[in-house]
Amino acid sequence: MSGADAGTLVVLAALIGGILGYSLPRRSRLATANGTVSVQEGVEERDARFEELLQAITVGIIVLDARGYVTSLNAAAGTIFAIRSRPTVGRALIELIPSYELDRRVRDALSGHPSRGTILLTRAGEERTITVATLPVDGDGGVLVVAADETRMQELEQTRREFVSSVSHELRTPLSSIKLMVETLLDRPDDAEARAMFLPRIHLEVERMVRLVADLLEMARAEFGHLRLRRRDVDLHAVAAATLRTFEQRAAANNVALHLAGNATYVDGDEERLSQVLINLVDNALRHTPGGGAVTVSVTPRQAEAILQVRDTGTGIPYRDLPHIFERFYVVDRSRAREPGGTGLGLSIVKHIVEAHGGVITAESELGIGSSFTCTLPLSRSALLSETRPEKTAP
Repeated sequence: MSGADAGTLVVLAALIGGILGYSLPRRSRLATANGTVSVQEGVEERDARFEELLQAITVGIIVLDARGYVTSLNAAAGTIFAIRSRPTVGRALIELIPSYELDRRVRDALSGHPSRGTILLTRAGEERTITVATLPVDGDGGVLVVAADETRMQELEQTRREFVSSVSHELRTPLSSIKLMVETLLDRPDDAEARAMFLPRIHLEVERMVRLVADLLEMARAEFGHLRLRRRDVDLHAVAAATLRTFEQRAAANNVALHLAGNATYVDGDEERLSQVLINLVDNALRHTPGGGAVTVSVTPRQAEAILQVRDTGTGIPYRDLPHIFERFYVVDRSRAREPGGTGLGLSIVKHIVEAHGGVITAESELGIGSSFTCTLPLSRSALLSETRPEKTAP
């Protein structure tokens, strides 16, 4: 939760505290000053309206009496604090929420000292960050607890910081290189040797930045769920064959053999996006496979799934790095790549595209032996029907 949101939490606490401070003592006076049915009905109606308001609020609200026992608790509070035990009313807060920090804040509020801050709670083995405001209730001696789970917001903020840092680093390196080369050319405008040396390198660095920006845009679309899929029956084997043809010249120049195995396998997918998956995987394999090695692509149906696999005989991926290779900007070791030029986003984009098709991607590798990437996708409806349709027999 941002600072503005945290301030909103305090305002909300004060607002509800004001309502409680007005309604609770007044309710008590009304109930004892006149024992008529009409007054009691008015109290009950006001109680019902208050309870309805409490349950409608999306932040967690807990009302405690002067002893620190729960008198009201809304559904949002039950979710935020993972309160599963019932009943809740009439029990000490520490029984329901085993947090000594929260208990301390409540006792401070009972003594007339409001507070706001964050507490850490462990829920289902996962640490959660909860912003909590505790406010004394005037005239009643109780405490109002207002809570919001800001774990997801903190995760997003951390992701944003890491993203900005990574992009800055990825752009700073080629820009610094370009700047130095351009300055050299400006200082030596008639130096043909310098032009022949630096201009191609400048072009390569600019191309790399263009690819990086394109990948960043693609990643943003994927992470926000904006990948548009033009689905139709696609023969994944044919897509693989077309992709390998585009890499034939590059592979031949580096003495790397390309192989295609399998047979026609149809999936319900976006041909362009699936081609992008193959391009990224084959490009990655070629960049890490030395001369004399091989890259093999296989596409086969298996039960209700299509299995796309890209294997190489390259340098392999260290065991400790394997769980992280689909993360943004994660680079195992640039010095291990036979060819430079990766943006660190290709495998992350591949993962998003495969998942958008309802599939999964896994990776296996042995250092010095090679790597294997396997995409498992659902077969198309027509492929499933053709598999289940009984064959006609000759009369």
